[in-house]
Amino acid sequence: MDQAPAKEIVVDKKRKCEGGDCENDAGSLQCPNCQKLGKESYFCSQDCFKRNWSTHKQAHKAANSMLSSIFPPKVVSEPDADGHFNPFPAFPFTGSLRPVYPLSPRRAVPESIQLPDYSKAGIPISEQKFGVRNKIKILTKEEQEGMRKVCRLAREVLDIAAREMKPGVTTDHIDKVVHEACLARNSYPSPLNYCHFPKSVCTSVNEVICHGIPDHRPLEDGDILNIDVTLYHNGFHGDLNESYYVGPASAQNSDNVRVVEAARNCLDEAIKLVKPGALFRSYGDTIEKVAKTYDCSVVKTYCGHGINQLFHCAPNVPHYAKNKAVGEAKPGMCFTIEPMITLGTHRDKTWPDDWTSVTADGKRTAQFEHTLLVTETGVEVLTARLADSPGGPVELPKTNGVTNGVTNGETKVGA
Repeated sequence: MDQAPAKEIVVDKKRKCEGGDCENDAGSLQCPNCQKLGKESYFCSQDCFKRNWSTHKQAHKAANSMLSSIFPPKVVSEPDADGHFNPFPAFPFTGSLRPVYPLSPRRAVPESIQLPDYSKAGIPISEQKFGVRNKIKILTKEEQEGMRKVCRLAREVLDIAAREMKPGVTTDHIDKVVHEACLARNSYPSPLNYCHFPKSVCTSVNEVICHGIPDHRPLEDGDILNIDVTLYHNGFHGDLNESYYVGPASAQNSDNVRVVEAARNCLDEAIKLVKPGALFRSYGDTIEKVAKTYDCSVVKTYCGHGINQLFHCAPNVPHYAKNKAVGEAKPGMCFTIEPMITLGTHRDKTWPDDWTSVTADGKRTAQFEHTLLVTETGVEVLTARLADSPGGPVELPKTNGVTNGVTNGETKVGA
């Protein structure tokens, strides 16, 4: 997320800089967002403000949450017979999906389970240290084994969650299943309270690109559902997601199949490129090429990321063509590739919950993700599907001699 530039005002007295990694006295630069919230926050320099933005912006989220409880929205929807309601009735939603509140209470994690540094306050301090964001870590053999283990556990949990998916089941139920499966594996569900995310898994339905918050909406026959699972186990994070067809009608919908199989094949083709020396900017060229064969677009706002003892770190791995990512893969690096593919525009919009990202035109979208370990000769897919993993490819429907935008007789991606 881009940050607004700090504004300069006149200050007489000394203040400590708000930068989390800074011990300097503050200068005359103040965060404009904090000013709007009636809060003073000063920084020693523009560079310090930018460097600490990822951590500092979480204070805005927390403040907005507190203010919303004090000052309820002017427009509210009436609860239904079950007490459920849309918390943002005046918001111009881009598609047909609506949030169904209230959210269930935050699920507890026993102290016996190792916790990441953000589990209490919601701020991943370890990710904000200078140098961590720019230097790509090379994992030792022992650390690689730690990543293999957590990724195996993450795959188990995702498969358990996917088996629960069917029409009539709520995403809140899937969140409960994921949470309990994590605890049963002596693991912490990484999304829980990460930058104040309220749930243990991201569930993104239909036009939701990513970061969907599990709620009380029952899944419907014909939906697309992405389940994004991350575990924290013995000091390491393992991250993966898949998109699934909800009910028989979903897999019979040609648009559903087109976007889901496009996303699946975009990831598969990108992974084939991963090896020592491969440039991080190169994956996006292949992903966009594959997406275009399905007449689909690639979301540009979100990217793959480094992962190890940190949930998100260097490198950034964009999914679109002609990007400017810096660096190349080296043995011992761990990162994700997770293309988000849409039937329409690549542009996105965020709901007022500050998390749910949807397509700007309300058209459907799908995503797949793996955690990858670069080896001496290529790549190891740490979160690879198992023989009995639910889901999997669906045959592309054909209409009038055309298969998802690829004319019969031409080479068809994923064939």
